[in-house]
Amino acid sequence: MFPENDESEILMQRLLILSGILLLLAGLLWPWLSKLPFGRLPGDIVIERENFRLYFPLTTGLLVSLVLSFLLWWWTRK
Repeated sequence: MFPENDESEILMQRLLILSGILLLLAGLLWPWLSKLPFGRLPGDIVIERENFRLYFPLTTGLLVSLVLSFLLWWWTRK
C-alpha cells in the first residue's frame, strides 16, 4: 500500500522521534535540570548595564553541540 522508505526517510523519522523524547525528558526533569550550572559556565559572556543585559552562552552552546553531535554520530553509525 505504501512505498518503501529509503534510508534518509528512516533517519528523519528517528531524529524526530528522538527529538520528541528528549523534549519530553527535558520537560519532566526541568526542576532538577535548572539547578545544573549550564548557562553559568566559564566562557559564557554576560554584559550588564543600567537598562541593558546581554547574555551570550558561548561555552554552554559549544558543550551542547558537542554532546548532540556525539549522540547523533553514535546513533547513526552502522
